[in-house]
Amino acid sequence: GRTRPSHSEPRGRDGRGEEEEEMEGWQQLYPGHIPTSPLQKVLLAAGSAVMALYDPYRHDMVAVLGETTGCLALPNLRDKMKNHPEGYRILQERPRIRLSTLDMARLQGLPEGSLGREYVRFLEHNKVSPDTRMPPKFVDDEELAYVIQRYREVHDLMHTLLGMPTNMLGEVVVKWFEAIQTGLPMCVLGAAFGPVRLSARKLQVLATELVPWAIRSGLNASCVLNVYYEQRWEQPVESLREELGIFPPP
Repeated sequence: GRTRPSHSEPRGRDGRGEEEEEMEGWQQLYPGHIPTSPLQKVLLAAGSAVMALYDPYRHDMVAVLGETTGCLALPNLRDKMKNHPEGYRILQERPRIRLSTLDMARLQGLPEGSLGREYVRFLEHNKVSPDTRMPPKFVDDEELAYVIQRYREVHDLMHTLLGMPTNMLGEVVVKWFEAIQTGLPMCVLGAAFGPVRLSARKLQVLATELVPWAIRSGLNASCVLNVYYEQRWEQPVESLREELGIFPPP
């Protein structure tokens, strides 16, 4: 499933550079895919990291950083999904979490405390939409592109399960949990450098309560990508936390 350079023509003809010749033979693997060389990925990673640190709310830069630095973490996550019955079904069926696939009226009518009801409450309270998640562009493997897409689309469900808002403090806590769970460098970067914008009081709460809890939960919990959330909307949030191994929020 990976892109491969074509060697049907010799490189370096017409005086063009070797990398330019190589990129000509790479193919688009999925809609929106932009084939890139290793050097281009390094440059994109460096640029997006700088911009993401400067403005953590630049979700486009965070997305690029995740795609260009996830070469080791994404295959590992894919393998975890393949070796789990529910995760394997997700890989096979490729569900999407978008407004077009969600029955919002049904989710709003679910009992208080259920995953679906609390997820909709989170979206409404924080004024966010699942449709804001960017599609992958720079992952040169179609299956791995879906893995990172799935990670993005369940991010708001992580907020729901962890009971964290979308402010900077909440995002940093979720990033600590996701860094332990996924090993994605962008999550590690967000967890490490996100706190620099927090006040002294919030830093104290983060260091003494929230980060230790997020780390313990991340280490204790089973892989959160192995949950078919679309078939769990009726399940109580507390029950799903217990099933996954996420400790109750402090």
